[in-house]
Amino acid sequence: MIEITNLKKVWEDSGAPVLEDINLTIQDGEIYALVGRSGAGKSTLLRCINGLTSYQEGSLKVDGHEIKDYSEKELREFRRHVGMIFQQFSLLERETVYRNVALPMTCWKYPKDEIDKKVKSLLELVGLSDKLDAKPRNLSGGQKQRVAIARALTMDPKFILCDEATSALDPKTTNSILDLLKEINQKLGITVIVVTHQMEVVRKICQKACILENGVIKAEGSVRDIFFDQPEALLNLLGEEDASLPPQGHNIQVSHLLNEISDGELFGRMYEELKIVFPIVNGTIQEYEDDRMGIFTINVSDKDYPAVADYLTKHGMRWRDLSSNAN
Repeated sequence: MIEITNLKKVWEDSGAPVLEDINLTIQDGEIYALVGRSGAGKSTLLRCINGLTSYQEGSLKVDGHEIKDYSEKELREFRRHVGMIFQQFSLLERETVYRNVALPMTCWKYPKDEIDKKVKSLLELVGLSDKLDAKPRNLSGGQKQRVAIARALTMDPKFILCDEATSALDPKTTNSILDLLKEINQKLGITVIVVTHQMEVVRKICQKACILENGVIKAEGSVRDIFFDQPEALLNLLGEEDASLPPQGHNIQVSHLLNEISDGELFGRMYEELKIVFPIVNGTIQEYEDDRMGIFTINVSDKDYPAVADYLTKHGMRWRDLSSNAN
């Protein structure tokens, strides 16, 4: 488990804060996202977690051990069991796929027979058993990232840290890599921490997330709750402008999973029971794991607002009043 409490990081040359009052917990076996725009501090936080950069205040414990208290020898041993995956793959272009995957074990002087067994097993896991002798220049971007994932698994890591691992890939390849990471998480029980600005990545595989703005956590919790609640930090990250909503009445945003109830069924039931007609002023459907999430805004008159609000609350729906006259 990773426990971060009141963590602060400043640039040592200027004293400018990079991370401020960071508090979060990542449970073993989770897929957790650190989300934010460029410069938000998410990659710096990732480097604090694996001990590649220091922090000045607060606590960062992995399995109960404070990272900043490790000696150099202890830190090397800790990093040995942390897998890293990068945006640009970081492969040795002149070496074969086999030797790229074997590199960590070679550096730690593992026996050759153990290296051979491990490398072949991992390349089978990532679907590249036929590429043992290929060079990176002859691989696609997705294949290169699969090699990088296999290499990250060689030391039997407890954590895999992914720093924008899919940013350089097309959408189809991105989905295949995300499916692979999810499979590794489920089969091997490895905790996966994903640094990304791509919300489709968060929706597809992550259970929990935090959104960083200027080194501060602005939203944190389950991915479902974040997308249901639509906090300001999420809207800022998505770059969505406020829709042109009617100035009169109440504009109520309703969020729900479509496998639980369709928007047509929901609004149909509301009409049948309440006999209230209301327009849908905007809406969107987003992918969420293996389901779809509907987020719709309806406009309700001041007179009908109490009945609609009561109905939504009694039926356990996620909703909020977007109107300027909301209390």
